[in-house]
Parts: sequence; C-alpha cells; structure tokens
Amino acid sequence: MNRRDFLKSLGLGAVATAAVAAGCSSPNETQTEGVALGEVPTDKMTYREDQHGQKVSLLGYGCMRFPTIEGTSGRENDNELDQEKINELVDYAIAHGVTLFDTAPPYCKGRSEEAVGKALSRHDRSEYLISSKCSNFAATMWSREATLELYHNTFAKLKVDYLDYYMLHGIGMPSKDLDGTQLTGMEAFKKRYIDNGILDFLVEERAAGRIKNLGFSYHGDVEVFDYLLSQHDKYKWNHVLIQHNYVDWHHAKQMNERNTNSEYLYTELESRGIPAFVMEPLLGGQLAQLNEHSTAELKALNPSGSVASWAFRFAGNQPGILTVLSGMTYMEHLQDNLRTYSPHVPLSQQELDLLEKIANEYASFSLVPCTECKYCMPCPYGLDIPSVFKHYNTCLNEGKLINDDDLLMVDGDKKKFRKLRREFLVGYDRSVPKLRQANHCIGCNKCLAHCPQGIPIPDKMKEIEQYVEKIKTSF
Repeated sequence: MNRRDFLKSLGLGAVATAAVAAGCSSPNETQTEGVALGEVPTDKMTYREDQHGQKVSLLGYGCMRFPTIEGTSGRENDNELDQEKINELVDYAIAHGVTLFDTAPPYCKGRSEEAVGKALSRHDRSEYLISSKCSNFAATMWSREATLELYHNTFAKLKVDYLDYYMLHGIGMPSKDLDGTQLTGMEAFKKRYIDNGILDFLVEERAAGRIKNLGFSYHGDVEVFDYLLSQHDKYKWNHVLIQHNYVDWHHAKQMNERNTNSEYLYTELESRGIPAFVMEPLLGGQLAQLNEHSTAELKALNPSGSVASWAFRFAGNQPGILTVLSGMTYMEHLQDNLRTYSPHVPLSQQELDLLEKIANEYASFSLVPCTECKYCMPCPYGLDIPSVFKHYNTCLNEGKLINDDDLLMVDGDKKKFRKLRREFLVGYDRSVPKLRQANHCIGCNKCLAHCPQGIPIPDKMKEIEQYVEKIKTSF
C-alpha cells in the first residue's frame, strides 16, 4: 500500500488554517461553517487565579491577528488595521467575560500595542489585564538603551502606567550577534537579558509595581527553559508562556527534534507552582478543521461542539493553565471560543483517549512543523515561506503527494498521476505567486535564526523545489 492509500485508509484529509470571514445573523448567533451555534453567555466565563489571587479569564485575547480594513489579518500584511472592528471585538470580549489581552511590540507588524491601547483605554482600567513582552530579538536591540526604549514605548502605546503581565519574549530561540556569529539559545538569552542588566531591571520594576507579574515565553532550546526554572528561587517567575495543544502534549519532539513535549513543560511548571499561559492551542490553526474521519469521531461524542472547541478544551484542561491565548480576527471565532470557556467543561478520559488517537495519527506525517508565525518574514528574496509550507503540508495530509510508486504507474494509471500532478502544480500557483515559490530560495540562511520551531527552512525549500521539478518532468 502506498502512502496516499494508507492515509486515505485512515480518513486523513486536509488541514485548513485560513480564517473564514462570515457574517453573524445576530449578536448571539453565528452561521459560519464548522463553528458551533447557540447563545454566547455573558456571565459563565471560567476564571483561574494567578499567584496574587487575581482572577484571569481562561480565554485570553491574543492580539497578534487583528483585522485590517480589507478584512484580512494584520499579522500577514501591511494593510491598515481596522480600529473600529478591533474596538468592537474588544468590547464584545469584555462584555462576555474576557479579562486578559496579550500583545507584543512586533505583533501586527509593530501596530498591535497601539491598537490595543486605543481599544482598551475606552474602558475602566479595572475591567482588563494587559500582557506584553520584551521583544528585543535583533542584536541591534541588545543594548540596555535600546531595550529600555522598547520597554517604555510599550507603556506609551498601551496608555497604561503599569503592566499586569510582562515577559521575556522568545526564550530559547537561537540568534545572530552583530558580527554574524551564530548564537545558541542560551548565548542569545544572556546577550538579550543578562549582560545588559535588563532582567535585573525588570525585577526591580516588578518590585516597584510597574510590572505586576514577570515571566517568559519559551520557544525551542529546552536547556534555556530548564536553566530559567533552576533560577526560580532567584527570579520568582510569576508565569511562563508555552506552546501547548493535544498534539504537542506527547508528540512535539516526534514532529520536530528541537521541540519539547508540552507535558514535560507543563509538569515542570506545575511542580514549582508557576502558572502557565498557552500559545498555539490550535497548532497554527491546523487543529481548527480536521478531516472527515476525525471530525465524525469528535461529533459522535459531542455533536454540538466545533472542531476547534476540542483543542481549546484540551488546552485549558490542566488546572495549572492560567489562560489560553487565541488570536481571533473574526467575531465568529471569538464567539465560538467564548462558548467553549463559558464555562469550560473538563475532558473525560474517553475524550482524552480520542484526542490522543487523533494526535498520534497526525504526528505520523512527515509534515513541515510550520505554525505560520511569520517570524521568518519578510524573506529578503521575496519567498512566501509559510505559504509554500502550507500548500505542501495540505497536499501531504490529503494523500495527494506523488511518491515513487506513483512514478511507476503504467497505461491507464498515468491519468491518475497526471491528475495529481496538475492538482499540486495548479494549487501551488494559486496559493503562492511564482516569484515567491521555493525555487527562488538561494540558501542565504537569514530565516534560520528567526524560526521558533527550528525548521531548516532552506533545506526544506530545496526539497520542495526538487519535488516540483521531479513531477514536472516525469512522463
């Protein structure tokens, strides 16, 4: 049995990550396909308490994908953010129990903090909690002066005199020094926060009350994660942001050797009494819409729940999870997530077993572990890296990639091969403009230091380019 037939025998289909902008029939109903219908409660949100006894909504608003006036996500392009729509989403979220709003200087290409400040400043400060990050990724920002400027700009843009939650951003990611030297995650951490005295400064800011809770967001090198937890007695971490979903729980390392299973991350935090923030509950949107087989299994257990709601229920299932961040561009997605956490219903063992079964099948693919975070963008040579990976992953999940067995097809079977070839190539041209496809990668490696998943991007681009050329020239 070839790979495609094997995948079809499991009923594994495409993973859709694009958001659907559908209208709402009323403030409490939505008609979007795949999203549960029904009332959106205003008084049933599930809350957890942080280390200071502050109540935090289990659903946190991730402010990295705000809508633009063209109706797209501000994370993906430079189109003007739709402040009126952002205000509407923020107002609706607060009215339905959301208290936490998470942003960072680079979100929405540098525009998120200002948009958040405009939206939230219309409300009483007691109605919301703000989380932001110290995003001094580039070596040009590692000086004390540059990082302090970044920090103070966050207060100005958010229109606040204190931050409820503040994080060292992207701990564990490798980087490059000013002279081009490649640094490990640990070396980059020390350059960004220790050598310039910034971490000590932030601890002082917490003591002064300008930061209520200090933590870090973790990507990549587990050595750095373990080191920072070993320093917990010194720094007294109030929270840590981790990538967590029902695939990454047991299979993160299986999908990408650099990653760490979230079961380990969560357990280490819980053992120290450190609350966890969750990012990527939908694995870059990939768990929002599953194949027909998996969807049918989920629907059999919970006919009224959306596919995405299962991922969110899992993400909030552990008691040490303080909040689950979701980047919600459209009202119907906000409404669906509100239903899921108003209130949160813990998963039964039967439901957990089913999600583990689906996760195990998913992790068996040779997927490129791209979450479409777009930190690799813009590519200096114009490639649309996330879109190239998305098209490849979708075809792989559908069982539509042509393998060596397909190349041996004879006579009438050649029609099947030609159909598959056409579907891949036409879909590729529609998804990614020709000048932005994999064959234009020159292997400059500038993207490598920015990928939280540690994907060897130039190598993967070369593999995809070779695959395209192989199917173009066959027969």
